[in-house]
Amino acid sequence: MDKRSMPIGFFDSGVGGLSVMKEAIKVMPNENYIYFGDSKNAPYGVKSVKEVRDLTFSAVEFLLNKGVKGIAIACNTATSAAVAELRRVYPEVPLVGIEPALKPAVELNKDGNILIMATPMTLKESKFNRLMEKYKNRSKIIPVPCAGLMEYIEQGILEGEELERYLFQKITTYNNDEDIASIVLGCTHYPFVKNTLLKVVGENVYIIDGGYGTAKELKRRLNEKNLLTNSSKKGTIQIFNSSEKKECIDLSKRLLEIE
Repeated sequence: MDKRSMPIGFFDSGVGGLSVMKEAIKVMPNENYIYFGDSKNAPYGVKSVKEVRDLTFSAVEFLLNKGVKGIAIACNTATSAAVAELRRVYPEVPLVGIEPALKPAVELNKDGNILIMATPMTLKESKFNRLMEKYKNRSKIIPVPCAGLMEYIEQGILEGEELERYLFQKITTYNNDEDIASIVLGCTHYPFVKNTLLKVVGENVYIIDGGYGTAKELKRRLNEKNLLTNSSKKGTIQIFNSSEKKECIDLSKRLLEIE
């Protein structure tokens, strides 16, 4: 079998990684995709590093058994816990992780605070703290732990008064009434509530996520190994979820905007 026609695998603790896969589909529309969401074991942000590592390895093995040619770990928590070890164990597999898109936020050079919204576990990880350390002298960066926000999105709650109250409380609690330069979405679930977040903070605040950059990096790594498809047809999409609930697949299709 020509490896170039094999699918690309995406993994997340739930439906959040679909925000990254949407960007990949724009960048590589002729590729085939397989998505695996581990909603049964979500949220990862409250688990130990070992638990997240083990779940991530299981998911990667699931995708490899489905015949994928490359993998995106489209989950900040799983990236922090497992991506370095995954690259050692599977050196032949083009594999990308994701991290909060702090660099583009800093490079905007806007006055005001940069807020990084992420799960509490992501914000505690040494990988994230090294990222903060790298840019601390260039901007005022404020981590905003968002326990519970992922759960709203997993339930399909992407708008409404309850979600707006949650976001308003988070932003006002951690911003000290100073101007916001930008908000970095440090969890792949969060782009799905971007429109609601804009209602809370106003249209003048830049909201940045790492989905597009991750998609471009995945394309680069596949191209390095001559694994990009030569098909001119639109690719296929398969969605799997560890939860047996039909609602998880239905929500995934809704977020991807497919039938």
